[in-house]
Amino acid sequence: MNLLDKINKAKEYIRSIEDSSIDIGIILGTGLGSLAEEIENKKTIKYEDVPGFPISTVVGHAGELIIGDLMGKKVLALNGRFHYYEGYCMEDVTFPVRLMNALDIKNIIVSNAAGGMNPNFEPGDLMIITDHINLIGDNPLIGRNYEELGARFPDMSNAYCKEYVNLAKKCAGDLNIKVQQGIYIAISGPNYETPSELRMLRLLGGDAVGMSTIPEVIVANHMGMKVLGISCITDMALADNLEPLDHLKVVETANKAKIKFVTLVKETIKKI
Repeated sequence: MNLLDKINKAKEYIRSIEDSSIDIGIILGTGLGSLAEEIENKKTIKYEDVPGFPISTVVGHAGELIIGDLMGKKVLALNGRFHYYEGYCMEDVTFPVRLMNALDIKNIIVSNAAGGMNPNFEPGDLMIITDHINLIGDNPLIGRNYEELGARFPDMSNAYCKEYVNLAKKCAGDLNIKVQQGIYIAISGPNYETPSELRMLRLLGGDAVGMSTIPEVIVANHMGMKVLGISCITDMALADNLEPLDHLKVVETANKAKIKFVTLVKETIKKI
């Protein structure tokens, strides 16, 4: 079965459960699934029930698709994502975004937990992503290109919609929520970075580092979707003062920042 057939099969399944128009897609990263609790009139679908969907295996990712109402908009939220380091191919990692586009969703909010490489950041900060650097070592657009989905050589000059970046910053100001902004770098993982790797990533211009998001953003841009990206800075990835880190600490810090995250995303959704 080719990619278009897989997308259509998944689309038909979702439409059999919810056939109304959906305004915004949301991808909830590690520890940020609490936004799903705010969705009203929701229908919850397990990933394993959706044709073509992989299954999320990471702690902090519930593995469910939620459709419902949030701040006057109809949303589709992915409570948990798929990562390249789990052994999934890029087609699987980005399949949910392909499905969103097939459901005529043209706005997407992506979130993640990330290490802060900018010394002006603090754990618990929210960073609005203005651009990215892909160091995963793979690209979801390699291979056959389906013109029905997008151009062979898509433009990435506005990968993170400037209009939405400015909107999120304004919403944060109105809510008196401190936000950072900066460049997100993705590596493949699953190990955290060495001090020397962090020095390199910082020299390249990165403000935060993680193991996700960029494949989904590339695919969203390939299909002409508008993207807003938000990182939750869960730890300080500073080469000269690097403390031992484990995934549970990342989830714990993300949970502490969830109120700010939920409040900002809700207000931004209302204004989109």
